[in-house]
Amino acid sequence: MPNLERMMNDQMTTCRDGASSFAVDVSFFICRTVLLMVITRMCCSTLAQAQTPNMTGTWNVEITFANGGPRSMRFDARADGKGTLITTDPKAKVWGAAKPSEATWTRGEGNSITFSGPVEFLLGNVGRDAGTLTCKGKFESADLISGEVEFSPLVGDRPSKHGTFKAVRTKT
Repeated sequence: MPNLERMMNDQMTTCRDGASSFAVDVSFFICRTVLLMVITRMCCSTLAQAQTPNMTGTWNVEITFANGGPRSMRFDARADGKGTLITTDPKAKVWGAAKPSEATWTRGEGNSITFSGPVEFLLGNVGRDAGTLTCKGKFESADLISGEVEFSPLVGDRPSKHGTFKAVRTKT
């Protein structure tokens, strides 16, 4: 009988050691899997954050100058860093259909973007204010850019106008 007891004790010890070894193996596997998932998620989110939004498309631009009323433009951006600017201010229809002008855009560091081109704003109901519009902003989201704007008149010895702008991508 003592041999039987000793054999049972040996088997129980072996089972306990095997179960303990199995638990360690399972715990190690789970830890490795969780760690791999965390690393993968961190890498993927870093890559997603590093991608800059796409500029190409049509943007409705609302401009507010510090010393004047709001202005509305449309900017059609192409992939080659070029595009067109056109006044969409309803008052401008007094002069007939608005004509688009050639514009350019460039990316800066991070999510910054600059676009500019010649434009004409209506002055009262009898004149036009021709100049160069420069918008410097940042992507707030893939469909929203906001920042500062400068309008430099082409005629006369007048100072530039400064203000802010918001550009919203149109859904076409």
